[in-house]
Amino acid sequence: MTAFFQNTIGLPFGWAWFVATIVGILVIALPLMLAVAMIIYADRKIWAAMALRRGPNVVGPFGLLQSFADGLKVFLQETIIPSSANKVLFLIAPIITFTVALIVWAVVPFQLGVVLSNINVGLLYILAASSLGVYGIILAGWSSNSKYPFYSAIRAAAQMVSYEVSIGFVLVSLVLWAGTFNLSGIVDQQQGHVLGFLNGFGFNPLLFPMAVVFFISSLAETQRAPFDLTEAESELVAGYQTEYSSMSFALYWLGEYANVLLMCTLNATLFWGGYLPPFDWAPLYWVPGIIWLFAKILFFFFVFSWVKATVPRYRYDQLMRLGWKIFLPLSLTFVFLVSGYLMIARVGLPA
Repeated sequence: MTAFFQNTIGLPFGWAWFVATIVGILVIALPLMLAVAMIIYADRKIWAAMALRRGPNVVGPFGLLQSFADGLKVFLQETIIPSSANKVLFLIAPIITFTVALIVWAVVPFQLGVVLSNINVGLLYILAASSLGVYGIILAGWSSNSKYPFYSAIRAAAQMVSYEVSIGFVLVSLVLWAGTFNLSGIVDQQQGHVLGFLNGFGFNPLLFPMAVVFFISSLAETQRAPFDLTEAESELVAGYQTEYSSMSFALYWLGEYANVLLMCTLNATLFWGGYLPPFDWAPLYWVPGIIWLFAKILFFFFVFSWVKATVPRYRYDQLMRLGWKIFLPLSLTFVFLVSGYLMIARVGLPA
């Protein structure tokens, strides 16, 4: 795109790169905001169907405009700041959460060669940027100067730390096998990975358990049911968002669903072939890679909603036990198994 602005419009390289980067950011961010609005609608429809209800069906055809009506409503509401709150941090906290949810998409490959920043440490960038999201939650709880939001924020920090440890070891196994931190490179390594026919590390018997651990940890990282202890209504009113209203509340809502979409994308990209078709068969490559990626994202989002509609909420001690006593030893065990297998397969047994 930089070359296009250089050759067609005649911009110098610096300006051409700057304009191309801004256009690339908008091409990702604007459809993402539209996608967030539509998956909120889809989420509500899936829950309604599983509870034998109708869901949104009044605003627009089939209720498709309900999310936009809700967005207009919160936009027109007054922003109320508690008198005893730290006003600067109170307003900055949702901005941090929303911004972090957007910047992670810079390294996600949507198709072969279609990525805003194809850096070699893309996976590390995602881990670093996504871990910053907890600051928005901690600041929200502390700056509200209210005990229930603060209690929720501490829970959220403990929960995210607990499951990021497991996610880290899961990704160690993945990187050992792929041999790269570059997301496009990880997708390329999955082509014909199993039996020369199946595209995806998830089809590998050694990596399939890690795909399951990563998916469940994704639910915990995004505070989705059954791990939504940060806003457990019976204990914490509405968690760290209790004192928020208007657009500051909407930014948390948008950030949460953008993170859900990101985790669905990472599940598809890291373990199930990303923009590759499920089978390494030439006619399937006629379908653009971005279509395959979107189909996989929608599948994982459906499973996210399915879990939320059917699985009861964990107690907090169960949440911690699962993270530290089950997922952490399991992911460490598979780091040992994967590295041992790769040493034998690639280096060979000592004479």
